[in-house]
This record gives sequence, structure tokens and C-alpha cells, in this order.
Amino acid sequence: MAGMGNSLRAAALLAFVVLSILVSLLISSVQQFGGTVSYVSNATVAADEEEFASLRGALIHQLSERRKEIIPLLLPDYHVDGGDENGLPGDSPRSLHNVQTQDSTLDYSLWNEIAHGSRKARMDEMDCDSLVDMQAVEILGSGYTKLGVKVNLAGGQPVALKLVNEQGIDMGKCVEDFRDPRGCRELVSYKLKKEIVLLQRLQHPNVIKLKGHCAEGRGGEDGRVTVILEQGNPLQMIQLLQSPWEDRFRVCLDLVRLLHFLSDSPLGSVALLDFQPRQFVTVSGQLKLTDLDDASAAETSCRTHADCTLQFPHRNFTVLCSARGMCEGLNEKRNIYNAYRYFFTYLLPHQAPPGFTHLVDHIMNSTGELKADINQTLEAFEHILLLYKSGLHLDNLPPSIIGDYAVMRGMGTSGSAAYRCWPSYSQQGCVLSVHGAREAAFICNSHSQCSSFTLTGRKTWTGQSLLLSFLLHGSCSDVVYLF
Repeated sequence: MAGMGNSLRAAALLAFVVLSILVSLLISSVQQFGGTVSYVSNATVAADEEEFASLRGALIHQLSERRKEIIPLLLPDYHVDGGDENGLPGDSPRSLHNVQTQDSTLDYSLWNEIAHGSRKARMDEMDCDSLVDMQAVEILGSGYTKLGVKVNLAGGQPVALKLVNEQGIDMGKCVEDFRDPRGCRELVSYKLKKEIVLLQRLQHPNVIKLKGHCAEGRGGEDGRVTVILEQGNPLQMIQLLQSPWEDRFRVCLDLVRLLHFLSDSPLGSVALLDFQPRQFVTVSGQLKLTDLDDASAAETSCRTHADCTLQFPHRNFTVLCSARGMCEGLNEKRNIYNAYRYFFTYLLPHQAPPGFTHLVDHIMNSTGELKADINQTLEAFEHILLLYKSGLHLDNLPPSIIGDYAVMRGMGTSGSAAYRCWPSYSQQGCVLSVHGAREAAFICNSHSQCSSFTLTGRKTWTGQSLLLSFLLHGSCSDVVYLF
């Protein structure tokens, strides 16, 4: 009984939190996890029974279709490898038709399967009890389907919650079409349920970590479902454009590692259909995909090569239609080109180290023209990382370049706060990452304002030292080089 009380308390608290936040945004008429949302007038109740039955039947059909989308994702050995004219998998021995006939309990107990899979993945997953005494911090975003909220749990741990957006376009259109708020909430919640399954199946360092879920009612049939995720920081492209090249390269490298995983995941080749920076966050500097409900594990079927065309705003690509009637590699190529146009174009070339210019140009050409597959693309990125961490790209710097500097150890430094450079790790001065004193001297020589620099013990994600040039404060443990 205590557990049930905590669950109800968590649900009530979550209702209050969400309601308070939405009211602060001038969004009204929302009461999450309890109560009824009034969208329609009393005239709806008296609507023609035949029309109501027809609408109800159409809604049930939509619920069934959403259920069918999720069922195959629950199977450990299921790969979607094509489909018939109705979008159902074809000849796979684990096709949806066989799943339904061999194990109808999957369809009947869908939410139980989702919850069971989550518990198998993590015995310490969070649930409704984890949300007791939480504190809302801010709205992370609201879209057609979902509402994102940042909260602090009772112990102070920050997490992100995803819920059905009661005022979203999907919910509003559904209620307008079917006149059934409760059924529509369940229909819209299938995107959350699908995302839970995908997060269970697609666990990777560059995919946001699923911490658990909270479902009110019997398995969340009425749509009152909350997804609990690790908290990340939204990817800010404008801020990233002003960051040092090393950090921009890290974002691109993380993205390529993710796409390499998705090209041959436990679900087969997965395409990210909504490929925008807003779908990603960073956690301790690491890029993570946070929105998976628009991911697709279905390869496109074809009869001719013309059926295998990738269409983008400014150009199209065509891949081959295989003998088995599949557009081979279409998902992978879609992901690569979207990475090129949304990320690489803006983050990679600008201020790349001179020793890497030709390597970056090769990546830009091979991904922009889809000349390389994801394995070759990852290999090119890892090669740059290896060279960057080893310092081999600095072999052409003369050893004598450091000879003009006097070395002073174990003393602090002070200097003019007016000396700044861009991009820098600090807005208060010129803070860059270097492989060692030789590269630091080369950089200092290229800055007319620089007359000294300090090598600190702090490291970047690649192991590079942080160089402080002409800052107000230094540590007595730093090594100072005076010109």
C-alpha cells in the first residue's frame, strides 16, 4: 500500500508541476495525470450514434496501427527488411504476421512487454516513486506531440521528463477528428512508448540514457506516460560555432560514431528522419541523440533504381535497387548526407589546424557527394583524432621556435585582461588547447599581443594541455614561458 501511495503522490505532484509550468506559459486547460481535459462542447455527447461509432472504429484502427509499429521492435532478432503495399514486413521469419499468430500476447500486453524489456535492461530503473518530491526547473521544449520538462529529483539529481503535450498539434487534431480526448491521449502516447522501446534497443554512448518511466492507470492505456531520461544540455549551434575547433570536431566525431552504430544496429539499419540539431543534446561535452520517435528501421523496397532516390532541397542521389528488391544502404546514406548538411558544413572546415586541412577537405567532399560509406567516414575521423592526439601534424614546426622563450616554473603570472583571442575556452582571456610548448610558442608568435604564455595542468577531452596567454591570474604550479 505504501508503494501505491507513493505512486499516487508522484502522479499528483507531476500533475501539479506540469500544470504550473504550462500556466506560466499561458497554456491553460491542462490537468496531466488526473482529471478530464475538456476539448469539445456538450453537443458532442449528443452526436449521432452511428457517426460516433464510425469515429470510434477509425480511432481503434489507428491505435492498432501504432501498436503494430512497436511490436516488431520488441523482438530481439527482428530486422525490418522491407514491406508489402500495406507497409508490413515481408518474408522475414520474424515478420509481424508471424509475430501476431505465434505470440498474440505481445499485442495484448504491449505495455507489459515494454516495461519488462526496460526492467531486463536495468534493474535500478526509475519509476513513479522516483518522481515523489521532485522540483520542476524549466520547460525544455514543446512540440507537436511531446512536452519536455527539466526537474530535480528528491535527492537533487537532475533528469529530463517527456510527457504527452496536451496542447500540442497532434493532440488537438486527433480530438478534432475523433472527438475522444482519452483515446487520443493514448494514441499520441504511442510515440512515447515507441521511444522507450527504441531507447531500450539502441543503447549507445551517443544515445541519451533511459532512466525509467512512469505510467499511470493499467499500463498507461489512457496515455498518461512519462519517460525519464538523463539530463543533457540542448545543442546550441551558434555557441558551438564560436567554440574552438577541437570541440566542434568532437561533436562531428560523436555524430559519426552514432551513425556507424545505427547503420548496423540491433534493429538493422536505422534512419533518423528528423535530422536536426534540436534532436541532440550534450552530456559532459559528449553528443547524444535525445529524440528517437522519428527513427525508422525500415529499408525502402523497390522495383527499379528510380525507386531508390534520396531527395534533398538542393540535390538528389540515387542508390541501386538490389536483386531482393531493396534500396541497399539508403538509410545509411540519408544519415551521412544529413550529417554533412546540418553539421559538417558548419563545424568542420572553419579554423581547422593547417595540418588537417586536406583531411577535412576529403571528408567534406566524400560526405557531400556520398562517395564514402559510414565505415570509411568513421575511419577518416578516427585518423584525424589519432594524428591530433599524437601531435604528428606538428612535425613541421622547428624545434628552435621555443628557444626565444625563458622558462619560469612554479610561479604565478599576471597580465593585461585586454588580450583576448577567438575562439577561446574563456571570454576573460586567450585560452587555447595545445599539444605542447612548441605549438604554444608557434601560436604566441602569430599573435601580436602575446609576449608570454602559460601551460597549465588542465586537459581537454583529447588530452591536450590548455594554454593560457596573458591572463590576469595564473597558478604557482604552472609553467610560464616569457618572450
